[in-house]
Amino acid sequence: MMKSIHGKVRGKLIEVEEDLGLEDGQEVEVHVQATHSERKWGEGLRRCAGALADIPGLDEDMEEILKQRKTARFREVNE
Repeated sequence: MMKSIHGKVRGKLIEVEEDLGLEDGQEVEVHVQATHSERKWGEGLRRCAGALADIPGLDEDMEEILKQRKTARFREVNE
């Protein structure tokens, strides 16, 4: 019998999400492939937050961009 299921690693154990339909103590062969977990919004930014820390003038450039955004003027578009 070959079956694909999902589970989570808990130390040396893998906790599966569904009943395998096998007897307790049954020997099995396991092939493991890691899956991408669902990440929360902003997690990537937190993981790479220090990557831009040593760029000279970055803070000043970002301040200028924010200032321009606040003072931006947009014209009306007639429909």
